[in-house]
Amino acid sequence: MAEFPSKVSTRTSSPAQGAGASVSALRPDLGFVRSSLGVLMLLQLVLGLLVWALIADTPYHLYPAYGWVMFVAVFLWLVTIVFFFLYLFQLHLKWYMVPWPLVLMIFNVTATVLYVTAFVTCSAAVDQTSLKGSRPYNQRAAASFFASLVLIAYGASAFFSFQAWRGVGSNAATSQVAGGYA
Repeated sequence: MAEFPSKVSTRTSSPAQGAGASVSALRPDLGFVRSSLGVLMLLQLVLGLLVWALIADTPYHLYPAYGWVMFVAVFLWLVTIVFFFLYLFQLHLKWYMVPWPLVLMIFNVTATVLYVTAFVTCSAAVDQTSLKGSRPYNQRAAASFFASLVLIAYGASAFFSFQAWRGVGSNAATSQVAGGYA
């Protein structure tokens, strides 16, 4: 029993050393921005911003239909920002236990369905809530147009993320090397 303390090797490290190494490793992956997934996410961010900014500049709070459109546009815009930064800084590779292709596919399919409802709601409510030729009418009509473009962008992302989830055109080794995006 007297020999026990001498055989124990104690080594201490500070948490600051580990945190400093991970912070310096956060470099943007410009290859992601040039990929189809990155371009589509940027397009979704810009067009989604236009949708909710155009609606927000009108008295949308008077009409419940536009509350739904605002919810869909702002919520999906924020979640897309989160996914964009996860992929831009390659954080999806650090959290390898999460099935990112499946998560991204489910998100894109859900976003497509939600934007279908938002587009239909926004388009149907334009004539009923504004006078033709007025500023709110033009803004709401433009928001409907941009909602249709965002819908197409999310639909394309859903298609590409489905292919990435299924592994079409690649094998496990190439998808790991490519970072999981096409």
